[in-house]
Amino acid sequence: MAATVVRYLRSVGAPTAAEPYDALPRPDLRAVGADERLPVDPAEFRAVLGHFATGVTVVTAPHTGFADPAGPAGFACQSFASLSLDPPLVTFMVARTSTTWPRIARAGVFCVNILGADQSDLCRGFAVSGADKFAGVGYAPAPVTGSPLLDSVTAWIDCRVQAVHTGGDHLIVVGRVEALGGSDDGEPLLFHRGRFGRFSA
Repeated sequence: MAATVVRYLRSVGAPTAAEPYDALPRPDLRAVGADERLPVDPAEFRAVLGHFATGVTVVTAPHTGFADPAGPAGFACQSFASLSLDPPLVTFMVARTSTTWPRIARAGVFCVNILGADQSDLCRGFAVSGADKFAGVGYAPAPVTGSPLLDSVTAWIDCRVQAVHTGGDHLIVVGRVEALGGSDDGEPLLFHRGRFGRFSA
């Protein structure tokens, strides 16, 4: 696992030793030639895919101490899914331009916090860039990796990074599940066509 993360960090030019790191530059990810028309309009792509309702998570990782004074890392993530039962694997997608992902990759572990219907403000807090996302947020260390397990989430999945794959302008991160838990109470936070909502049977 560690070797996989190191190979990824080297491939994108990120430092792999205990030194400060910069945000990744925006990569040139065009899949068509400069003289070709994109197969679909990006705005239409977003609008149509927005019809697919998703749950909402916050992916967190512990502070690594690698000359990083920012503390633990975390970001709001809709693109999360279960992947495999045997072995137990989950996946999430993150933009290749994310400044949070290198910190999670450096830690090599993460916790997926599945948010409840009343936690939209928590989600918004982790969706911003450049702020102290953990300010005023209660959490405890997840049992295996020590990643932040946020208070009052409906479920959580504690993972180690298993593999990282390139998918266009995003990365596909595969995590091996080390521990997990959840509550039978409460409703999930949903996201649909740019708005938060809740499940109604």
